[in-house]
Amino acid sequence: MEAKAALKYYRCSVRKVRQVLDLIRGKKVGQCFQILPGVNKKSARDIEKLLRSAVSNLSNREENKNVDPEEFFVKATWAGQGPYLKRFRPRAMGRAAPFTKKTCHVSILISN
Repeated sequence: MEAKAALKYYRCSVRKVRQVLDLIRGKKVGQCFQILPGVNKKSARDIEKLLRSAVSNLSNREENKNVDPEEFFVKATWAGQGPYLKRFRPRAMGRAAPFTKKTCHVSILISN
């Protein structure tokens, strides 16, 4: 069986999130919970919460009641570009300079 958890409109760039996702892809969930607290990235804490949600989605199914959640493994992870938040920053002589704040959509697929 498989379970998926998704995090939409996450306020971090895709590139930064993918660095953390590459660390946990293909590993067992128990090993991921040991890796993620030691990663010095903002997105590591939120990806750990997302992984806990996916584990909960899979372990709440009837056929997985007696299976240890630490034995599940991360089958796939991906992050896609979300919409930009368009903002303006004041500049000299009353002008304004546009800039964007990036968002992304993160998904984790786990299996037993």
